[in-house]
Amino acid sequence: MKSLPWIHCTLGLLLLCTADADSGRKPNFVFMMVDDLGIGDLGCYGNTTLRTPNIDRLALDGVKLTHHIAAAPLCTPSRAAFLTGRYPIRSGMAAHGRMGVFLFSASSGGLPQEEITFAKAVKVQGYSTAVIGKWHLGLNCEDSADHCHHPTSHGFDYFYGTIMTHLRDCQPGHGSVLYFVHGYIPYKALSIGLVSLALLHIKGMITVTRRVVFGFLVLVGVVVSLFGVLVYTFPNLNCFVMRGTEIVEQPYTSENLTQRMTSEAIEFLERNSERPFLLFFSFLQVHTGLFASPLFRGRSQHGLYGDAVMEVDWSVGQIMQTLERLNLKENTLVYMTSDQGPHLEEISIHGEMHGGYSGIYKAGKSTNWEGGIRIPGILRWPGVLPAGKVIDEPTSNMDIFPTVLNLAGASIPSDRVIDGHDLLPLLQGQVERSEHEFMFHYCNAQLNAVRWHPPNSNAIWKAFFFTPDFYPENSSTCFHTHICLCIKPYVTFHDPPLLYDLSKDPTESTPLSPDTEPQFYSVLEVIRAAASRHAESLKPVPVQVSLQQIAWKPWLQPCCSSLSQLCTCERDHQIEKLRNELRKE
Repeated sequence: MKSLPWIHCTLGLLLLCTADADSGRKPNFVFMMVDDLGIGDLGCYGNTTLRTPNIDRLALDGVKLTHHIAAAPLCTPSRAAFLTGRYPIRSGMAAHGRMGVFLFSASSGGLPQEEITFAKAVKVQGYSTAVIGKWHLGLNCEDSADHCHHPTSHGFDYFYGTIMTHLRDCQPGHGSVLYFVHGYIPYKALSIGLVSLALLHIKGMITVTRRVVFGFLVLVGVVVSLFGVLVYTFPNLNCFVMRGTEIVEQPYTSENLTQRMTSEAIEFLERNSERPFLLFFSFLQVHTGLFASPLFRGRSQHGLYGDAVMEVDWSVGQIMQTLERLNLKENTLVYMTSDQGPHLEEISIHGEMHGGYSGIYKAGKSTNWEGGIRIPGILRWPGVLPAGKVIDEPTSNMDIFPTVLNLAGASIPSDRVIDGHDLLPLLQGQVERSEHEFMFHYCNAQLNAVRWHPPNSNAIWKAFFFTPDFYPENSSTCFHTHICLCIKPYVTFHDPPLLYDLSKDPTESTPLSPDTEPQFYSVLEVIRAAASRHAESLKPVPVQVSLQQIAWKPWLQPCCSSLSQLCTCERDHQIEKLRNELRKE
């Protein structure tokens, strides 16, 4: 006999009231997001060769989501969606060109101040808020100190970390991600132009003077020189650590960053143990270029990537131990996830593969195949959420926004579309199905795929309007472009769309056809209608990730010293603290 819905609701409210009565205050929140972690990298999701005991214990003590989806397959848009509960295209955080993320700290684009983050919403409710680690959602607008996109402009009282993502450029001797710029240079067009010019000159149709040749060579020299300067100065200009709005290390030393950030997180928890708080711990690992502290280097079976995952797991353990030591465990909702799937195309300068594992799922980061957007989702709250529960219903990282607001007593904004749904009824078993009937998957600003979970059906349909071209052809990677792109000539459009039933084919190995699926056309008709309604709900907004917005602007360059000194400083107390601890050991 099934329990009545009102009984589930009463039990859920009773659990919440009990938790609040025990603590005498609103619940705390600790969110941990790993960068580019694959769902197959964790023991609790099936990995048998990489040790992640602390994260596995978190899953045993809480709820594990096995159909948890990132709102975008790239860092910047995914994180914007996570913070706001909205598809990134609604906030202008979806690119219309090739580059879908910010590459320079001196860019003018970023998360608009008009957007409401969960930090901004709970701060009004008396919460202390902090983000520690990677931001990657912009910094300045008009000058190098306006901090219009800084975390403190989005509801976070405290920030310690990096504005940008971690790249191999930030580590001496690891090469440069900018070397891949050559993949965007139109060599073919330039070659055709030069050959045509030479042929016309030979035939006497035009005359190429020495001055023209010399000018062309000078132009090429200037371009090459500027590129060299960009590569040389990139670490100093973009790899820095901030505490609040002050730069405390520029460029940073990467190998001890996770330890320093963990120490900073622990200090935040200790300072705020007597009041409600929200901590967003945003790991720089395991994004390339990979790094691990000496304590973890060489400890895994999976090279530097595995070492980095093990260090992340250690950090999770340190934060969980701190919550227990401060008697905060029973009144804290913990959420652990990744921003998207693993980067499968990254190869080190030594020829080593530096990517994670998508498990059974296809492809990885920057694609909307399941390997690119199906992410870990673990939530723990002792006494409120059941331990050891596994849920396979479609959920999204956007769901954290309304969940947090409802628990903190904040109102859900009514002046904008919120795409996430409160997770608590599903987590507690008050309902058995997710509220996500449709999910829309964007590759930058283009609608790439739609997922449909029909009511009263176990089917989960997924239709692709276009897919990236893999190289080699039968692989699940895009080695020819370093990362899968969303534009011609790197994609193939499908008419009719490719259709899969993920409930039967989670690996997306065999697309359906009218011959193999009787509902083929009717399913696509419903999906197209949903996509059309979704498009109608979108309002025009300024694009924050346009070429103009992501370009380097000298007047926006943050610098802790003069540019002539190449922006160098080291004044972070965490560095000295770590050195003292190492001396004691």
